[in-house]
Amino acid sequence: MTNQSSPEIPISTWSRPIGKGWDKPYTVRYASNIDDGPWHGMPLGGFGAGCIGRSSRGDFNLWHIDGGEHTFQTIPACQFSVFESDGSSSQAYALCTRSPEDDSLAAWKWYPTGGEDEGDAMNRVTTGNYHALYPRSWFVYENVFQAQLTCEQFSPVWANNYQQTSYPVAMFVWTAHNPTDAPITLSIMLTWQNMVGWFTNAVKSPEVRVRDDGSPVYEYQPRLGESEDNYNTIVEDEESQYIGFELGQDWLEEPVKEGEGQWCIATKKHSQIELFYHSRWNPVGTGEDVWQSFAEDGSLTNYLDYTSAAAGEQIGVALAVRFTLQPGETLEIPFVLAWDFPVTEFASGINYYRRYTDFFGRDGKNAWAIAFTALQQYQSWRSQIQTWQQPILDREDLPSWFKMALFNELYNLTSGGTLWSAASELDPIGQFAVLECLDYRWYESLDVRLYGSFALLMLFPELEKAVIRAFARAIPQSDETERIIGYYLTIKAESPRAIRKAAGATPHDLGAPNEHVWEKTNYTSYQDCNLWKDLGCDFVLQVYRDYLFTGSNDIEFLADCWNAIVQTLDYVKDFDKDGDGIPENSGAPDQTFDDWRLLGVSAYCGGLWLAALEAAIAISDILITNRRGSESAEELRERKSIYEGWLEESRFIYEEKLWNGQYYRLDSESGSDVVMADQLCGQFYARLLSLPDIVSGDRAFSALQTIYNTCFLKFHNGKFGAANGLRLDGSPENPQATHPLEVWTGINFGLAAFLVQMKMKNEAFSLTQAVVQQIYDNGLQFRTPEAITASGTFRASTYLRAMAIWAIYLVIGE
Repeated sequence: MTNQSSPEIPISTWSRPIGKGWDKPYTVRYASNIDDGPWHGMPLGGFGAGCIGRSSRGDFNLWHIDGGEHTFQTIPACQFSVFESDGSSSQAYALCTRSPEDDSLAAWKWYPTGGEDEGDAMNRVTTGNYHALYPRSWFVYENVFQAQLTCEQFSPVWANNYQQTSYPVAMFVWTAHNPTDAPITLSIMLTWQNMVGWFTNAVKSPEVRVRDDGSPVYEYQPRLGESEDNYNTIVEDEESQYIGFELGQDWLEEPVKEGEGQWCIATKKHSQIELFYHSRWNPVGTGEDVWQSFAEDGSLTNYLDYTSAAAGEQIGVALAVRFTLQPGETLEIPFVLAWDFPVTEFASGINYYRRYTDFFGRDGKNAWAIAFTALQQYQSWRSQIQTWQQPILDREDLPSWFKMALFNELYNLTSGGTLWSAASELDPIGQFAVLECLDYRWYESLDVRLYGSFALLMLFPELEKAVIRAFARAIPQSDETERIIGYYLTIKAESPRAIRKAAGATPHDLGAPNEHVWEKTNYTSYQDCNLWKDLGCDFVLQVYRDYLFTGSNDIEFLADCWNAIVQTLDYVKDFDKDGDGIPENSGAPDQTFDDWRLLGVSAYCGGLWLAALEAAIAISDILITNRRGSESAEELRERKSIYEGWLEESRFIYEEKLWNGQYYRLDSESGSDVVMADQLCGQFYARLLSLPDIVSGDRAFSALQTIYNTCFLKFHNGKFGAANGLRLDGSPENPQATHPLEVWTGINFGLAAFLVQMKMKNEAFSLTQAVVQQIYDNGLQFRTPEAITASGTFRASTYLRAMAIWAIYLVIGE
C-alpha cells in the first residue's frame, strides 16, 4: 500500500470500452464447434496452473482450472465492487455491466455501460476502458465515480522464468486517486464463491465418439455447484499485516485428488485503511447479506462463521478495504487471488502434479502461502514483466498493432489447456504441453507447432525442448489399436480401419487429457496420421531449429533426438513409391491441410522433405564432430551419405515436376492449377536455419509475389488475409471446398515471416495487419481461431498455430 501516481498503461494494448458489445461478431462455421461468444478477456494464471478469465464487461467467466478442460460461465458472486462517498452522497456498484441471468444477487447494483451523447449519436460516453497487453490488463473506470480508479491485473509471467511463471495466482492492483478539492471515501470489495471440488470431470471414464466434423470428442461435466463440505476461514499474518480467507473443503486427505484444494483471497492491512469481511454469505441468494452494509457505508459486518456447506448449499466470502483520500492523494491497494489444485488427472487414476508444486508442496493446502508470496513480490513481478516487454514496446520500427498482437497472442500459453508437470529425474523442469485448440482437444499437434511453437522457443526454450524430447521418445513406440477414420464419415464414405500408432512414425500429437498425455499419442482419428507426409519432416526441422536458436551448444539434445530422426526419415522415405527420392502424397488428405487432397509430389510436403534432409545432414555433421555415447562416427557418416543421396535425387524431381515458370504447382498429379499460399514452407525453414536454399532465390521470389497477389490481394481485396489456395485470377477451384477458401491465422503469420525473410516487409505487415484486425475487431480476441472465412465465421478457437506471429518478430531480428 503505497502513495503512487496513476499507473502508466502502454500505448500498444488491445482496448475496448467497458461493457461495449459487438454488432456482428464472428460465429462458428460448424455447430458442433465451441462458440462462447465474444466476451473474452486476457487470462490470469501461470502456465499449467489452471487459469481464469475476466471479460471487458467485468465478469469472471473463463475457468480452465481442470487441466485440458474448458468451462465458460459467468460466476456472478466472483466480483469486485466499489463504494464511494463525498460526504453528501454515495454510490456503490458491482463492477460488471451485466446482471446475473438467473436473478441471483438482485440486491446488487451493477456497473453502467456507456451511452451516447444526447444529440450526438457519433460520440459514445464511456464508463471506462479495458486494456490488455498479456500478461497485464487494466480496467480504467471513468464518468461514474468522482475518484480516478484503475485496476491492473497480472500473473507473474515473463520470458525465461521457469518458477513464478507456473504459479496459480492473479494480482489485482488498484490505484485510487482523488482529483477533486474535497475528501472522498472509497471502499473496494472482493467477493468470491467457494468453488472447491467443482473442476473435475463427473464422468470418470467418458466414452469417445466422433462428431459431425469427424473429430473425436468426449463428455466433460464439471461438478459446478457441488459445494457440500466447503468452508471459509480467515487467515492472517500479524508481522506482515497480510490478511485474507482460505476457501477450502473438509476431509482433504493425502494424496489429494483432482479438483481438491483451496482458493484464497487476500490483501494487506495499512494504517490508512479499515478492513472488513464476511466469511459466509449466500452467493446464489439476493446478495443482501453483504450488499446492504457495503452500499450504505462501504463496510461489512465482520461476520465469521466456519460452518461447512450443507448439501445443496453455496457459500461465498467477502473482503473489503475502506479509506479516505484527501484532495490530490493517491493510494495503491493490492488484492490477490490464489488457488492450489495440485493434481491434474487424465484417464481415471493417471495423475500428475503441477509444476508449481515443486515450490509450494503437494498437499493442496498452500493457497495462503501462494497469496502471501504474491503480496510480498508483486511489485518485483510487475517490474520484471516491464523489463521483458519494454525493449519490444520501445521499437519504433514495429507498428503499435503488431506489438499488441505479439504479446496478446501469448494468452494461449496460459489458457490453451496448458499442462506443466512437476519436475522429475528424466524431466528436470517437468513436461509441458498446449492443446491444438479447444475443439481439437489433443496436445502439441506437431504440424501445427511447426508454426505455433516460435513463441515457446524464443521465450521459454527449455519448455520447447521438453516438448520435442517427448516426440523423440514417442517415435519408436507403437499402438496396434484399430480405429475408424473420421474424415470418411464427413464425406459419407466407408472408413478403412487403421492402427493408432505405427513404430517409427512421428505422432501427430502427444495425446488428450482424457487418456495419458505424453505416453499415449496420436489421439486424433480424423485422419490416419501414420500416413502423413509432413510430420517426420516437421520433427527433424524443429529439432535442428531448437538447437540453433538455443545457443547451438546443446549437443545432448541432438543426441537424444538422433535415433528418432533416423527412424522417422526412414519411415517417411518408404512413401517414395516410385523411387524418385521424394515421398508422394496419396490422394487422401495426408498432411496439415487434412481436408485437402494432394496427389503425387507436392510443393508443401516435398519442400519440407528437402529441408528436413538438409537439417539431418547438418545434425549428423555436428554429432560427428562432437559425438556422444553410442553413436560412432562411421554410423553417422553412413547416415549422412544416405541423406545426401536422397537430397540430390529430390532436388531435381521437385523442380522438374512442380515449377511452372511462375510458382510451384500444388502437386504433380492432381492437375490442380491452384496457387497454394504455403507452398514454400520448406524454403522458409531452410533459409531460417541457414541451410542451402531448396529452390533458387528468384523462383522463391516469383512464387511469393504470386501468392501475395493471388491469395491475399485478390481475396476480397486483402480484407481478411490470405486464403489457403486460389486460382491465379483469385477465383476458387471449388467454391464448396473448405481449407482452400479459409484464412488460417497461423499460416498467414508464417507466410508473413517468409515475406520478411525475402525483403518484403511492407507486404508482410499488410498481410499481418489484415488478420490481426479481423481477430481483434470482431470478438475473436483471446480465442484466436485456426480459420476465418469471408462470411464472418470461424473454426477451432484458442488455436496453437496463431503464436506463429512470433516467427515474424524472429525474422525481423533485433
